[in-house]
Amino acid sequence: MNGKVICNTGPLIALSMIDRIDILRHLFEFVAIPEAVHKEILEGGPINAGLLNYRKAEWIKVVALSKPVDPLLKTSLDSGEAAVIGLARESNENLILVDERKARKIARTVYGLHVIGSARVLVEAKRRGLLDNVGVALQAMQDGGYWIGDSIVDAALKQAGEV
Repeated sequence: MNGKVICNTGPLIALSMIDRIDILRHLFEFVAIPEAVHKEILEGGPINAGLLNYRKAEWIKVVALSKPVDPLLKTSLDSGEAAVIGLARESNENLILVDERKARKIARTVYGLHVIGSARVLVEAKRRGLLDNVGVALQAMQDGGYWIGDSIVDAALKQAGEV
């Protein structure tokens, strides 16, 4: 995983919860978020748990959309998810980091984007020696209140060779 990624709020919060937002810096040359995601992080209730780690990550670039988001996205997803897909389309970047199932499905099937999630980031981090144990990291995210489905956890543990 090198190159550029456009990231949604959830993965930033999940990685901040375990104090590992830095993994993104090591896996990608460029990490961008749309203004809507930046706003969600700064304003959000439970999101504030990761605010300190997010503020330290000045290497995350906040990028403004130059065109309005597709109306389909606005009616189907929250503003951050819609903006992530919109920014990917506008900037011709194919890789987005989103955890929410509906947003992932729309990004793949409607817009042909390549989508990864927090669990996949952890698996890649372990493969590159940036993380010792994916299971411990996923459990810490869940303990912090971040929802990750059992099937996703199982698949990540299998890919990481921890099953």
